[in-house]
Amino acid sequence: MPELPEVEVVRSGLAPAVIGAQIMSVAVFDERALTRHPAGAADFVAQLEGDRIVAASRRGKFLWLPLARGVTALTAHLGMSGQMLLRAPDAPPERHERIRIGVQHPQHGDLAVVFADQRTFGSLAVDGLVTDGADLVPTQVRHIARDPLDLAFDDHAFIASVRRRSSAVKRILLDQTIISGVGNIYADESLWAARIHPETHGRALSAQAVGRLLGEVRLVLEKALAEGGTSFDAQYVNVNGEAGYFAHSLNAYGRGGEPCARCGGEIRRESFMNRSSHYCPRCQRKTSR
Repeated sequence: MPELPEVEVVRSGLAPAVIGAQIMSVAVFDERALTRHPAGAADFVAQLEGDRIVAASRRGKFLWLPLARGVTALTAHLGMSGQMLLRAPDAPPERHERIRIGVQHPQHGDLAVVFADQRTFGSLAVDGLVTDGADLVPTQVRHIARDPLDLAFDDHAFIASVRRRSSAVKRILLDQTIISGVGNIYADESLWAARIHPETHGRALSAQAVGRLLGEVRLVLEKALAEGGTSFDAQYVNVNGEAGYFAHSLNAYGRGGEPCARCGGEIRRESFMNRSSHYCPRCQRKTSR
């Protein structure tokens, strides 16, 4: 699933092309791409056509384009394989294209914003915006915690929250109501960098250790963002269809059976929450209390 860096790459690529653009047309080819818009395709089209996009925002793995008409936004969750692509208005259909939105930008002219999704777990929706602190966020996003790259993220509250919990620290990192945008890949990488075993209970960690982990989460996310995200196949791409290359920088995730880059021990792969954990048992020792 695309995580914070992949979604931010898409948001930052869309922003200059769509902010200030008027929505001229909307074509829905597959209503499975509107599972988060229960009113259906006709309502989705009616709410968008003729409106204007005024911003491009993101929290965790959600991105949204606030609209000028009313307090609403075009909201997107990419699911497992969703893509938001910028194309010429007369470009041929993309493989797995589900929705095409034609926009007219005052500087860039006519463009098409294409939502393609092979596995159909992603969705677009027009959603109302509600106040969350100093921010306006879609109603579908208000339960999502701030992400660690958000300037308003509360480090002290996060550290305290982790240390109150008996859950495994990796499970805590994946809980989007505690910290958003961190998925399996970046949880494994951050825990490896911080030398913390993924099954260590939150309450077994010192405040210093949790603070160190949070710092490594930020460093990993920032590096991944600078490298365009992590792409193991052609599904995680930017708005131009280009893959990121952070996969070449991974130290733990996907490296089961390989030597640890830090100590030379063997990276172990274990089942975890219907997915996998990757860690070095030699330099990520489990802490108990």
